[in-house]
Amino acid sequence: MSGSEVPLADRLASVDDRIATAARQAGRSAEDITRIVVTKFHPAALVDDLYGLGVRDVGENRVQEVLEKVAEVGDLTDLRWHFVGQLQTNKARAVRRAVSVIHSLDREKLADALDVEGEAPLDVLIQVNLTDDPGRGGVAPENLPALAEHAAGCAGLRVRGVMAVAPLDEAPAAAFERLAGHASTVRRVFPDATWISAGMTGDFEAAIHAGATHLRIGTAITGPRPVRG
Repeated sequence: MSGSEVPLADRLASVDDRIATAARQAGRSAEDITRIVVTKFHPAALVDDLYGLGVRDVGENRVQEVLEKVAEVGDLTDLRWHFVGQLQTNKARAVRRAVSVIHSLDREKLADALDVEGEAPLDVLIQVNLTDDPGRGGVAPENLPALAEHAAGCAGLRVRGVMAVAPLDEAPAAAFERLAGHASTVRRVFPDATWISAGMTGDFEAAIHAGATHLRIGTAITGPRPVRG
């Protein structure tokens, strides 16, 4: 049976079982880990289905898609939208209004664009680039302290921790261990910034062992992404 033929509820339960097992092996509680279901390219109806199965955290990484889905799904009580993709400054305020958390703060100009006077503070995570490729997204580790200090001066932001994507040419476990060190850097500025957003379908168990608190899981739960024409 292919992944798309397995019922959604069964795929969700399977992933939750894997999360629980990895947490137990790491000496952690699965209750301390937030599972975010990334619904990229899937219709908004999938979000309704996930909500009916108890999912309360969903994620998107494309601006237009998150704006359209938030509008289409409407007001589902206590549903939290997470934006996990790269964000241009000219789209920052629109995304800010639509989501609960932005995982990809990576530069001072974006912090300033998201810092809206008079609005409730927005939960954000600082994205760290774990590679030597500046095009991969995320702040370079050597610039992380300066970005954290800048964000501390933005009253409209509440820095909750860090986020990263594992490099393609390195074992995820080693990369996520480095991310845990970068999280400590941010906590020197924000002592309560305990969130670590790491781990996707292919590596979330390694992320749990390295201390991840938020997992961004797509196809293992949603099934293969629909082909876009």
